[in-house]
Amino acid sequence: MLKLQHIGKQFDGKTVLDDISFEIGTGEIMSLLGPSGSGKTTLLHLILGLTGADRGSIRFGDEDLTRVPMKKRGFNIVFQDYALFPNLNAYDNILYGLRNKKGRVNAAEVQEYIDFLELAPHLNKNIGELSGGQKQRVALARTLVTKPRLLLLDEPLSALDGVIKESIKQRLQSIAREFRLTTVIVTHDPEEALTMSDKILIINQGRIAQFGTPQDIIDRPADEFVEQFIIKQLSIKRQNILNLFGEMYA
Repeated sequence: MLKLQHIGKQFDGKTVLDDISFEIGTGEIMSLLGPSGSGKTTLLHLILGLTGADRGSIRFGDEDLTRVPMKKRGFNIVFQDYALFPNLNAYDNILYGLRNKKGRVNAAEVQEYIDFLELAPHLNKNIGELSGGQKQRVALARTLVTKPRLLLLDEPLSALDGVIKESIKQRLQSIAREFRLTTVIVTHDPEEALTMSDKILIINQGRIAQFGTPQDIIDRPADEFVEQFIIKQLSIKRQNILNLFGEMYA
């Protein structure tokens, strides 16, 4: 369980995050959703430990991680650009995540992640030979072999489209279920958040606009901002979104 309470953050005297509180359970996917500059990436970095909070607390299970450095939190992140090493093939990129974690993961476990993500045919390929979806899966495998307690993803679908995007969405949902891996995703795309998350935290100008399940947000938007951001950005009618959810839960 990840629990944040009354998180605040300023940069150069400007408030970036103000009184952020939420809680998500083990194996749940939560999307941080909001327009550019809303503070969602800063919040992701606070959870990871790349930057510290000015006030408030961050807890994972029974542990207070507020002042714990990033390397000791046991969390890991897949960045938007995948951050793969072009001089290494796909397999060596996956193993790179284990360079300082010898003994924690054996060869059979590494192979389990490779098989789960269907990467076996691509292991000897150079990074430049991989498609966008294949690069994303290599980045996920490299992160998963480190056995993170929490998985963070920064705009994981932004460079993908069509069938590839849908495939990665399904894989992320499968990862959370299969490995009971709590997952936090940053996205600016309401459709992504609504169709792949258990919970959504909508941020506007550094404050929580709404926190709840996708169905809650669709049925009961907290204010005009939420409704405008969700409905108008998708450029579809409310009924079409409800129809989408009808298909998902049928």
